[in-house]
Amino acid sequence: MATQKQRKRRAKEKRHDYELVYVDEDGVERPVEREETPRKPVGRGSKGSTAKTQRSTTAGRGSARGGRTAQPPSWNKVLKRGAIFAPIFYATVYLLGSGKITYVGAFVQTMLLLAVFIPFSYFMDRVVWRQQQKRLSKSS
Repeated sequence: MATQKQRKRRAKEKRHDYELVYVDEDGVERPVEREETPRKPVGRGSKGSTAKTQRSTTAGRGSARGGRTAQPPSWNKVLKRGAIFAPIFYATVYLLGSGKITYVGAFVQTMLLLAVFIPFSYFMDRVVWRQQQKRLSKSS
């Protein structure tokens, strides 16, 4: 007998089931023919569930939701991001200085912050890009 959690999950799957349609050139909605594939039980307690199958199903769901794809890292994009954040950094440094720092001192500290922020931002873009590439290569 199914547990209460399993019954709730099955009821939710039935509630969220929907028909896929496409509109042809005449403007008529036509149903999309799908291949009926039996669903494999995915859960913590099921026998066939492994970390690999759970990862592949979650990766598939992410692409079905239209998740954001990471762009390859570029210095132009990072420099633009730095230009956007520079005034924010400057205002923060100047306001936190509370009258003890001059405009020039705030500018120098902002340049130091940008000197750290820009390479770090490029590094993070590169990490995200590589993770996405690994995930895509595993799924195909």
